[in-house]
Amino acid sequence: MSGQLLLVDGSSYLHRAYHALSELTGPDGRPTGAIYGVVGMLKSLLATQTPDYFAVVFDPPGKTFRHEIYPEYKAHRPPTPQDLKQQFEVTRRIIEALGYPVLQYKGIEADDVIGTLARRGANKGFGVLISTGDKDLAQLVSDKVRLIDTMKKKGGALTDSIDAVKEKFGVRPDQIADYLALAGDASDGIPGVAGVGPKTAAKWLGSWETLAGVMENAAAVKGKAGEALQAAQPMLETYRRLTTIYCDLDLDRDPESLTIEPADVDELRGLYEACGFRSWLADLAADDLAPDEAAAPFSACRLILTEASLRQYLEKLGKAGRFALDVAADDGRVAGIALAASPGDAVYLPLAHDYPGAPRQLPSEQCVKQLAPLLQDAQCAKCGCDVKRIMHALEDCGVTLRGVEHDSMLASYVHDSVATDHDVNQAAGKYLGLETVTFESIAGKGVKQKPASAIAVKTAGDYWAQRAAVSLQLKDFLLPRLERDKRARVYREIELPLVPVLAAIERKGVLIDGEALARQGEELEQGMHKTQEEAFALAGAEFNISSPKQIQSILYEQAGLPVLKKTPGGQPSTAEEVLQQLAGEFDLPRLILEHRALSKLKLTYTDKLPLMVNPNSGRVHTSYHQAVTATGRLSSSSPNLQNIPVRTPAGRRIRRAFIAADGHRLVAVDYSQIEMRIMAHLSGDAALLEGFAGGDDVHTTTAAEVFECPVGEVNADQRRIAKAINFGLIYGMSAYGLARQLNLSRTEAAKYVKKYFERYPAVRDYMDKMRALAHEQGFVETIFGRRLYLPDLKSRNPALRRYAERTAINAPMQGSAADIIKRAMTDIHHSLPAGASIIMQVHDELVLEVPQDKAAEVAELCREKMNRAAELKLPLATVAGIGDNWDEAH
Repeated sequence: MSGQLLLVDGSSYLHRAYHALSELTGPDGRPTGAIYGVVGMLKSLLATQTPDYFAVVFDPPGKTFRHEIYPEYKAHRPPTPQDLKQQFEVTRRIIEALGYPVLQYKGIEADDVIGTLARRGANKGFGVLISTGDKDLAQLVSDKVRLIDTMKKKGGALTDSIDAVKEKFGVRPDQIADYLALAGDASDGIPGVAGVGPKTAAKWLGSWETLAGVMENAAAVKGKAGEALQAAQPMLETYRRLTTIYCDLDLDRDPESLTIEPADVDELRGLYEACGFRSWLADLAADDLAPDEAAAPFSACRLILTEASLRQYLEKLGKAGRFALDVAADDGRVAGIALAASPGDAVYLPLAHDYPGAPRQLPSEQCVKQLAPLLQDAQCAKCGCDVKRIMHALEDCGVTLRGVEHDSMLASYVHDSVATDHDVNQAAGKYLGLETVTFESIAGKGVKQKPASAIAVKTAGDYWAQRAAVSLQLKDFLLPRLERDKRARVYREIELPLVPVLAAIERKGVLIDGEALARQGEELEQGMHKTQEEAFALAGAEFNISSPKQIQSILYEQAGLPVLKKTPGGQPSTAEEVLQQLAGEFDLPRLILEHRALSKLKLTYTDKLPLMVNPNSGRVHTSYHQAVTATGRLSSSSPNLQNIPVRTPAGRRIRRAFIAADGHRLVAVDYSQIEMRIMAHLSGDAALLEGFAGGDDVHTTTAAEVFECPVGEVNADQRRIAKAINFGLIYGMSAYGLARQLNLSRTEAAKYVKKYFERYPAVRDYMDKMRALAHEQGFVETIFGRRLYLPDLKSRNPALRRYAERTAINAPMQGSAADIIKRAMTDIHHSLPAGASIIMQVHDELVLEVPQDKAAEVAELCREKMNRAAELKLPLATVAGIGDNWDEAH
């Protein structure tokens, strides 16, 4: 007979989980940490093990036969905490509702139940695996029985052989009970031989094999150890009875009866709701939608090397009306195209693999010409992962991809934006349980990484065809879940339509004035030198102004500035936020910050941008990323065009280097206070809505309320403070944070906060509501239904919990603003007159390059489309500008 028996030491799990997650509570305030931890560990264990027979074994309450043998057994242990006792029954109910057998016998410890079942299983030819953190159970290890400690990472922490036990303890499994009797077991209150530790106990057993042998030779042990051994002899046999696991108990269960049964979903749903386990509730709903069969792993693809096979496959795709694809490309050169009619029917068409010995391939131009009608047919549905990348590669071949109905990267992102990676490999593992081939495994890493064209055709084919095939499987898995949670609207109406828009923006690029950047670089160099000299003069010595260590010495040791914060290593911090606080009172940290800002602008923009001009287009082409930020905002890279400061003269000068082509002008259209308007909409605050409806400047109005003066008498400094309050508080900032930002006393800041909420009481109500809702359901949503999960709400770290609460307040506003401008971008892109293009998106601003005679028309078109991108309780507002460069237009 063969099979695997997996036994879990439930009591070991329970105590570990209780201490690890002691602060976790449910919606009604009852403790849930032990419940969550035990069930989570069981889920993780069964994600890696597939036993034929399985049981979770718990110690019984009260005393066992070992207490009769030795009344002091475990007597030193404090009583079981009440909040742990409260959790046991629910833990057991959930485990049973999951379909897992639970065993507990009155008067019998879990170790003995496990030992008896393990021996019965081994005698029947089963492989036995015991999951525990208890060293006592090492005595059960044999050629049929292994231990695994799920809390240890190294090698799965398997004690999988007699030699492994001997290496760890210095004795064989059959000597563990004797070893513990001699060395003692403090956790169970077994004293052992006084003064004798594990090494001595192992040494004695190495010499005399058994406890009986050690006792017979006690006279041979000299010194204090010998005296202690002889003194302990009357109790040693009792200690051995206590440490021995009994494997011959008369139990009413055999291993074959311990089968996992179907889960009781209704029972689990009720228990999870009562405990507030929202993610597991979502898993239950997802399981309801799961396919009848697990996702099949990708095996291999067929290579298309003849005209006949290409023609036949294209005919198949045309009749199907939908397919998945991926493209292997190197810097504008397509090495091959993968196509998949279904997950089990994928092919690879090599086009430009040129390594020595590469097989003969069909002519690239001829193949692209045959593919083009299908790829450009908007009625034939396409599927892929990171479709924008595929679009760019095909555009380099003169083909415009149309008819995209699914992008698994974006579907994964909309499903869980907090995840850090949404590529095929990660999504396949996370959602389908598939282990896929990675690009690094076939191409290498870093400078030694091969281009796609140098990878063996069969290897490349299996990799890219796998990506296409898995995209289809992810589509079938993710789309029903997005529909169920009412997030398909975000995916279908916002993210997918934006893909070709971003591709067009990236392809168009931005024209820059290299000479202007060179001049600005010289100005920045001069500014850096001037600032550095002033800093040296104030410090009374020269130092490396870019060295945190030297700055630390100058500021704190020589200048004696107050230490506001320390590094984890205990050193005074020179982080930017610390220097900003110090800069409010001291000139030296202010100069260091100025030097850093000028240096960053020079290195990031004036020096690098000219080097990034594409020699073919004469423009800089950034990359926009849809699936990176948790809130839905776009990000850009290579170069990052979204971090050029607009509030400093140096930053504005860099914007002047972004110019329009001859005969064109730049149009910049920016939302006005969009997040404040979204706050007014979401909170429904009457005063805030009234202020916006009346066309008032909300910061000036807030300043008038806070400083108790007429609107017409509000000065610039008061408006600045009011603006910081408006934005700071909607981001969940505390009075302490506001005081630090504005360099005010905490008393002053608290007074301003109090007056703010007196003016806008519904804003506070909304903030309180969002905190509570986030804790209840584990996520918040934008106006359009984009969801942001907040796992740190359950963190044991108070700072992480507070940050998650602030995010719960801000994310619906920031995410809604991102949704709105994405909708506007798509609408505008498809409405522009000939010759006009969107060339940049920077947070709440769009920048377009348009023919000079159409600039005013396009500016008005953009304002109209952006203002109508969402229907709120108050109108959206935009500001448009026109200029020869970005700074002028902004």
